[in-house]
Amino acid sequence: MDLKSELKPFAILVSLFLAAFFLPLGLPRFDNAIFEALYLVKWYAREHVLLCLVPAFFIAGAISVFVSQGAVMKYLGAKAKRVVAYPVAAISGTVLAVCSCTILPLFAGIHKRGAGLGPATTFLYSGPAINVLAIILTGRILGLEIGIARALGAIIFSIVIGLLMEFIFKKEEDEKKANAPVIPDSEDERPIHQTVIYFSMMVLILVFANWGKPQESSGLWHAIYGAKWLITSVTATALALALAVWYGYPRLKLLVTAVATAILAYFFSHEPMIPFSAAFMGLAWSAYSVEDEGREWLSSTWGYGKQILPLLFFGVVAAGFLLGRPGSEGMIPAAWIESLVGGNSIFANFFASIVGAFMYFATLTEVPILQGLMANGMGKGPALALLLAGPALSLPNMLVIRSVLGTKKTMVFVSLVVVMATLSGIIYGSI
Repeated sequence: MDLKSELKPFAILVSLFLAAFFLPLGLPRFDNAIFEALYLVKWYAREHVLLCLVPAFFIAGAISVFVSQGAVMKYLGAKAKRVVAYPVAAISGTVLAVCSCTILPLFAGIHKRGAGLGPATTFLYSGPAINVLAIILTGRILGLEIGIARALGAIIFSIVIGLLMEFIFKKEEDEKKANAPVIPDSEDERPIHQTVIYFSMMVLILVFANWGKPQESSGLWHAIYGAKWLITSVTATALALALAVWYGYPRLKLLVTAVATAILAYFFSHEPMIPFSAAFMGLAWSAYSVEDEGREWLSSTWGYGKQILPLLFFGVVAAGFLLGRPGSEGMIPAAWIESLVGGNSIFANFFASIVGAFMYFATLTEVPILQGLMANGMGKGPALALLLAGPALSLPNMLVIRSVLGTKKTMVFVSLVVVMATLSGIIYGSI
């Protein structure tokens, strides 16, 4: 037996034994942290997997199949002009307005198709950070000043972070550019307007299915919230028609799916995830009947699911254990965090950025959390730092980014977000 080769597994076994032996079960904070982790993962599974991630996986899979590599390379590739690539990446992410986890399959999709590192990371940051509804809510609840600061900071951040990522890894990007294949400008088999409409409908389904309830009981946002499932249903019907007419999907299967979904929506109107899930199961059933593109779409969608979901769930459990759910406590006492983000010191801004980067925020939840923290003495600088770092990053998010970009690039991306959020908080807090 080679002792050196067995040293590592022996150390792992000893560490596991000691961890089990000294497991602090019975301590209220430890027991509560375990329950917080389980509560958070249950909440995440109920609120985000079916409504957010499943549509995002299908969109990411569609990017890999229906969007030509030439189009991605033309607008977002390593050889694309910066004046085109970065605005396109920022705008594309902004239109989606999704959380830090939902953006991941889409980011993986465009990166796989050949998007340059800079535009890809701009897209990765812009989706959750430049959320128009969240920025409006920030201005209404926390004040117009911080709402404007968040909007400007997030827009500038998305492009600057992408440019810095491209500059730091310039050697690799130059090699990627030199080795990039020469792809014809257009290799699509169907008109571009069909692809645009098809993706637009899928994005609308993702956006409206996750439209959050506003605090106001009237107005435009509340009206949209009241009609969200009607809008989602109409868009899904239009998508089914497009798949049948343009893409040759079996009409009978799509019709059966539509009827089954409508029946479930009638009987389970209080639980929309049931008909929503049935609709996507029917979509998968129909896609499997199309041997080339349909099955390739399903295969790509499943590939992203396999890669991303396990890491996300592990990260959510860890985040829940350490920090708890929004409004609750994990192993780290909330009082510690509140005491460390008071005032506008450099440390307070840096700590707020770190907490924001690792804590999981669902879309719009960061606003009421910050409202409570600011009521307990949090400075306006740390508040902005958390707003700029929090929605764009989370521990689950980091684990998935690492699987796509690798450890080094992930660490640089996270560090850039934290440092820039800290500097923005310091500047804003001193004004």
